[in-house]
Amino acid sequence: MSTSTTDMSPEQRVNMVFELLQTSSKKEHIDGEMTQLDHALQAAQLAKNDGADEETILAALLLDIGSLIPLTEQRSDTPGKEGIGYKLTDMARTVGFHVCSVFRNLGFSNKTSELIESNVMAKRYILTVDPLYIDNSKPVTVSYAVLRGGQLSPTEMAEFEKDPLFKQKVQLAKWDAAATKTTDITPPALDTYRDMAIRNILMSIRTLY
Repeated sequence: MSTSTTDMSPEQRVNMVFELLQTSSKKEHIDGEMTQLDHALQAAQLAKNDGADEETILAALLLDIGSLIPLTEQRSDTPGKEGIGYKLTDMARTVGFHVCSVFRNLGFSNKTSELIESNVMAKRYILTVDPLYIDNSKPVTVSYAVLRGGQLSPTEMAEFEKDPLFKQKVQLAKWDAAATKTTDITPPALDTYRDMAIRNILMSIRTLY
């Protein structure tokens, strides 16, 4: 996914993102129970069912798209980290920020981009404050948080709780985790969210002028 999109219309930008998501219909999600696309659609539906706004629903839909972006692009903003062998924990701390910059450059709203960026921090927060999180979550979900820093320090917790989007970020992480095991909902097709994504970009563009 190229981040040079200044000459692209909102429709073209959304087409590019949705094409990437559509290809994930053949890619297994980390939990091994569904495809990446099915997981994304379930997470978005859970957000919608809980009355989330459009910016948050889109964040739920696009949350895991970082795993679909080639590693060469994920690492492009990380000086001195070239090569496939650098530590996973180092990658985890930079990938979220890079994916966020991808969405900002595509024109998605700051809120949607920031919610996507903060998924790792939100999972680490839940791991810290909810002892049952480990028992109730799949091992891959817990490992995801542990590999990316584990439990937060008291200082990190206090700082995160001051975030204006704190509650939404935590809830987004919970939808993401729930989508790996939710089987009683049938989400709509990806194209259902196309107009929503275009509106998001148009809204973001208008705030610049």
